[in-house]
Amino acid sequence: MWQTYHTPRSLDEALQLLAEHQSNARLIAGGTDLLIEIERGVRSPRVIIDISRLPNLDTITLDEQQRFHLGPLVTHNQVVASKLCIHRAFPLAKACWEVGAPQIRNRGTVAGNLVTASPANDTITPLMALEASVTLQSVRGSRTVPLKEFFLGVRQTVLEADEMLVDISFPALANYQIGTFVKLGLRRAQAISIVNVAVVLSMLADTVTQARITLGSVAPTIVRATDAERFLTGKVLTRDVMARAGALAAQTISPISDVRGSAEYRRYMSETLTRHALQMLAEGTESDTLPPKPVMLWGSSDGHFPALDGDEAILHTETADEPIATTINGEFRFIHGANDKTLLRMLREDAGLIGTKEGCAEGECGACTIFLDGIAVMSCLVPAPRAHNSQIVTLEGLAQGDELHPVQQAFINEGAVQCGYCTPGFLMSGASLMAERRRPTRDEIKQAITGNLCRCTGYYKILQALEKAYEIK
Repeated sequence: MWQTYHTPRSLDEALQLLAEHQSNARLIAGGTDLLIEIERGVRSPRVIIDISRLPNLDTITLDEQQRFHLGPLVTHNQVVASKLCIHRAFPLAKACWEVGAPQIRNRGTVAGNLVTASPANDTITPLMALEASVTLQSVRGSRTVPLKEFFLGVRQTVLEADEMLVDISFPALANYQIGTFVKLGLRRAQAISIVNVAVVLSMLADTVTQARITLGSVAPTIVRATDAERFLTGKVLTRDVMARAGALAAQTISPISDVRGSAEYRRYMSETLTRHALQMLAEGTESDTLPPKPVMLWGSSDGHFPALDGDEAILHTETADEPIATTINGEFRFIHGANDKTLLRMLREDAGLIGTKEGCAEGECGACTIFLDGIAVMSCLVPAPRAHNSQIVTLEGLAQGDELHPVQQAFINEGAVQCGYCTPGFLMSGASLMAERRRPTRDEIKQAITGNLCRCTGYYKILQALEKAYEIK
């Protein structure tokens, strides 16, 4: 894995560490991309700099110029939960809702989505349509770069080895502007985009005065459909106009064929999704695709991981022997020999808590779901040192003495288990939802388990058990 793990207390300290280690170091906030890359051998950083608990970097603000500012630790779920973003940056909020599953959105950051620089990453497309900029900072100073100039190719950006993305900014939608984001994947949740489209329109009554259309997952970087934009200007969104705009958008791209879809399919769906996005905006139904109160799986917390207290001991690990001081299921423990592991493997191999399962080690199955400081996360995508001075709850901590958690008891009563391998993840997600919602609907229950994969059942007994658990709460 890595040789050295740093947990800085301040932004200045993090930048100093970057300046010192340069290309040998990687920043980690959510880690939902980086941990997979390390596991697959795509990256082999010797130094990890964990910025996930730096103070005041997980805020969403609107300045006097009506410009949004997203800190580098703002997670996808924090955007989804922001009424400000939903009302004045809806394309971004919708894209964040489409990212992964609740456990992924609780850790993954918008800044990380940009820095990873995959053209299939969902938040890049709406931020391009919103004409965003990013501020990059190092000990040498800072610079602001328009997002369209930030990307150089697939997983390539202008970010220098000693720079950190510290701000994402873009103008809020005015009262005469409307916008949305649509995505095509191979499944309803946890899907990588085959094609995604963002549209932002300025309107004068029912006439388009300006259009911005961006397409993702169809080229090495996000594509701007300028011909379609020019065509829409001065038009009313009739069926024929929307169809022509979709066709022009599809002509903009020269997509590749890969395992998710052929070039012909991507071109066809680019046209279809563009037309569909325009139709939703014309009918005013774009917000129907986002639940009025999305499930977060952050329990009774506010979805913000606590920053390091000034008096807390921090962890700078040079070897695997330095202890991780953490509280697991209410018990304070020192864990030795785990500094180069994931939190999942620390829990299983060093803490002896084997209820948390390893199904995929890539954040796809949810069997490793635990609570980190009250928030549901995939433990396979969290570095073990992140548990230092944190509160961890695993499956073993759900019961109160001899009394099972209501979700556990309901799974027994309803026979909601087959092989049982996925069950710990479902139980953790169900328990988190119970702490978040008093009486969740069936649709909300389905939202809560989108990050949990069962390979045995048709989910009917699982859903039935969860519904029964909330009845007996």
